[in-house]
Amino acid sequence: LQLHHSGHYHCSGWLSAAVPLWSKSEYATVTVHRVLLPEVSVWAQPPGGQVALGDRLVLSCTVAEGTAPLSFTWHRGGSGTLLGTGPHLELQHVEDNDSDQYHCRASNGDRVAKSVPLNVTVLGELDPWAKVTP
Repeated sequence: LQLHHSGHYHCSGWLSAAVPLWSKSEYATVTVHRVLLPEVSVWAQPPGGQVALGDRLVLSCTVAEGTAPLSFTWHRGGSGTLLGTGPHLELQHVEDNDSDQYHCRASNGDRVAKSVPLNVTVLGELDPWAKVTP
């Protein structure tokens, strides 16, 4: 069921094939309520949020259960700056400054639930000589 299924319903039909009498039931009211968002989790690929410099990192946000439609936003550290929307956040080529805490927020339109932050660690250092031009 979805929220838009709330409403008044009845059934109607012929009372009997032998007696052509059209009959209609009383109306029944159906109300669909939103389910509160439970735990929101973040997981990373590669696992644990440890990624080599220059590699790809994918963060995924999951909700144990909830009423659709759900929307997702991604944030870094305590800034609250929006990094992206949707259940996944992909960093194609991580850099040193990508090490931080990341979290997602899931919303069902009425409520917002925030995940526990995931620590992302970029392994390896830039070669200081690689940026020097001869």
